[in-house]
Amino acid sequence: MADRIELIIITGESGAGKSHALAAFEDAGFFSIDNLPPPMIEATAELFVHEGSKVERAAVVTDVRGGVYFEEIERCLDELDEKDIPYKLLYLEASRDTLLRRFKETRRPHPLAADGDIPGGIQREKTMLSRLKERADWVVDTSGMNIHELRAFIIENVIPERTGGMVITISSFGFKYGTPLDADLVLDIRFLPNPNYDPALKQLSGLDSSVRDFVFDNDVGRRFLELLAPLLDFMLEMYVAEGKSNLMIGIGCTGGRHRSVALAEWLAEHFRSGETKYNVIVRHRDLGKA
Repeated sequence: MADRIELIIITGESGAGKSHALAAFEDAGFFSIDNLPPPMIEATAELFVHEGSKVERAAVVTDVRGGVYFEEIERCLDELDEKDIPYKLLYLEASRDTLLRRFKETRRPHPLAADGDIPGGIQREKTMLSRLKERADWVVDTSGMNIHELRAFIIENVIPERTGGMVITISSFGFKYGTPLDADLVLDIRFLPNPNYDPALKQLSGLDSSVRDFVFDNDVGRRFLELLAPLLDFMLEMYVAEGKSNLMIGIGCTGGRHRSVALAEWLAEHFRSGETKYNVIVRHRDLGKA
C-alpha cells in the first residue's frame, strides 16, 4: 500500500513561489491541493492509499496561511513517518530582499505581518521555518528565478527524481508563428488532411473529436500513426537509457489549431497509457490565436 502513492508536500516561505511549483506538478499529472492545513495531510494521504483510489500522485501546499494549524506541521510529518506513508518535502525559499520586492510588486499582505511590517514578517517566518527546512528533501532558492524558470526547474529536476520517469512536454504550434526554439524534436505534419478548408470544422480545434476523425480517419492518417508510435517509443527508450530526464516535442501544422493539437493530444494519451511511466505535459502554444 505504501508504495502506491507519490506524495509531494510543498512548503516554505511566503512569496517564494509555492503556488507556481504546485502548478508544475499539476501540469505533470499530479492531483494538486493548495493551502492544505497540516492536520488534513495525513487524512488526505490515507484516502489516496486506500484500496480502490484512483490517485497515484499528489502534490499539496501547506504553509503559514494555515495559521495555528500550521504549528502542527512537524507533528503531522512524524505521524506520516510512523504510519509508513511515503512522502517527499519540497521547501522553497528566497532572499529577504527578493521577498520584500515581490510583496511590494504584488501589493499583497504578508501572512505574518498583520501590522504591515513586511520585513519583520519575512524574518519571523524564516525563523519559524528553520527546523522544517532541515527536514526537506529539496531546498530550492528561487531568488534568481522568474515564474517560468521555477516551473522549468521543477519539471526538469524535482519531478523526474521523484517519479523515476522522463518528463515529456508536447507542444503544438503553428509554423506561421515560428518554430519553438526549445524543442528537442520537431514534427511537421502539414501533409495531413487540413480541417481548415472544411466550413463545418474551420471554427473547431484539434480538441474536438470531429476534427481528430477528419485528420486521422483516412489512409494517410492511420498509416502515419502506425509508423510514428513505435518510432517514438523506441527513441524515448533510448533517451532514458542515456540518462535524459526531460524531452520537448514540438508538433507543427500551419496555424497550430487543428492538426498539431489533435496529434499532441493523441500522443499524450499514447504515452500515458503505455507500460513505461512518463510524465506528460501538453501545451497548445498557438491554439488561441486567430
